[in-house]
Amino acid sequence: MVISIAHLGPVGTNAETAALAYAHWLENTQGQPSLLCPYPSIAQTLYSVAKGETQKAVVPVENSTEGSVASTLDTLWQLDGLKIEQELVLPIIHALFSRGTSLSGIKTVYSHPQALAQCQAWLQQNLANVALIPTNSTTEALQKINPEPRSAAIAAPRAAKLYHVPILVNHINDYADNCTRFWVMALDPDPSPTVGTRISLAFSVPENVPGSLMKPLQVFAERNINLSRIESRPTKRSLGEYVFYLDVEGSHDVPNITEALDGLRDHTKVLKIYGSYPVLPVKKTDIEQL
Repeated sequence: MVISIAHLGPVGTNAETAALAYAHWLENTQGQPSLLCPYPSIAQTLYSVAKGETQKAVVPVENSTEGSVASTLDTLWQLDGLKIEQELVLPIIHALFSRGTSLSGIKTVYSHPQALAQCQAWLQQNLANVALIPTNSTTEALQKINPEPRSAAIAAPRAAKLYHVPILVNHINDYADNCTRFWVMALDPDPSPTVGTRISLAFSVPENVPGSLMKPLQVFAERNINLSRIESRPTKRSLGEYVFYLDVEGSHDVPNITEALDGLRDHTKVLKIYGSYPVLPVKKTDIEQL
């Protein structure tokens, strides 16, 4: 059976690269063929799995430079049943594409907001006075510059051979060690022979009073469990009302973590445990072969 994998499209996005890397992993480790299905937004990518249109979705969740991807977190909170099957850590490289011949002629730069943010220092130093226009994806940005030589787009270098647009400057991201975490989401995750090394969850508290956040966190501190990430997002219902997202170091099969997750239910209003999962680093050399 062919596995359908949703991702943010169109072809050439970093999300598609992550989906391709996961598809190759499936093929090499399980002999499982797959079909990639591009969607115009991260939210639609996740909804496609929730509605049964696709079987899995590969979505970005956190970048080492710019932090969490709000659209992914907010959509997961709205949906029920989606679980994390695996995480991929993808090295991210950004290039400036243009049909122009020099930076001095560039007046407009298009790209996804995350890509613009990850290159903001370079843009400020080299294109301080240009207009920065956000797009739904990095490859949508490439379509904006045809055939205007005074505009440019930021996208992955791999897109050059896909869209036949020349690279004016390569490696423009502000930090060389720029990586993005991607989650493979499914309604019924396949059982993995690899023990999960991380658990991700989200919760809301019963009321906004002193100690309402301390009590949920204390269940981990009392058991000497490390939290590698904690952050808040507004519920979008009322000012001052938040959802809290946590990454827990460890696996479901560790007794003190099981106890902590059980105890967490006593101090939360809504609790969503997205699952325990392994982390798969993707090498730059692997990307070059895609």
